[in-house]
Amino acid sequence: MIDKPKVEQAVKMFLEAIGEDPEREGLVGTPDRIARMCEEVYGGTDEAAAEALSVTFDCTRDDLVLEKDIQFYSMCEHHLLPFFGKCHIAYIPDGKVAGLSKLARAVEAYARRAQIQEQLTGQLAEALMKYLEPKGVMVVMEAEHMCMSMRGIKKPGTKTMTYVRKGVFEEDPVLCDRVLRMIGM
Repeated sequence: MIDKPKVEQAVKMFLEAIGEDPEREGLVGTPDRIARMCEEVYGGTDEAAAEALSVTFDCTRDDLVLEKDIQFYSMCEHHLLPFFGKCHIAYIPDGKVAGLSKLARAVEAYARRAQIQEQLTGQLAEALMKYLEPKGVMVVMEAEHMCMSMRGIKKPGTKTMTYVRKGVFEEDPVLCDRVLRMIGM
């Protein structure tokens, strides 16, 4: 739960610390705007993937399911700057499948918190294994990190790739290669 008054107070102090006047016309509403933004951007700490992945449908097939190019935005826990990109989720059902929008909702639930991309990728894979109980899952994430693009090394356009394999995807490199080809990697 976001403590809006505390965020507003911190933003005022931050503005003063960088030499700004929090009472000047352009900044008067900034503490409130930032507090409301925090509810949206960091609201995932109150969300659980279980809710998103609880809507399933019986399925007698065990063919590969791939949802690709799920846009996401998250915040680097080291610099509190955004990282954003695409998430690709592949799984082999074992009696049930998730509603397609539910996969995107699971991505949102985990992306809306301060963390690192490696953790986000792993959390998604673990949640899919736990709640869908598939034969296997593979999560691939590609993202640009503003902490690399706009500060520090300043290399815009650089992408960080992470992937996690569980179940049959750990055992079958041909299956992994198929997924990577399907998502265009």
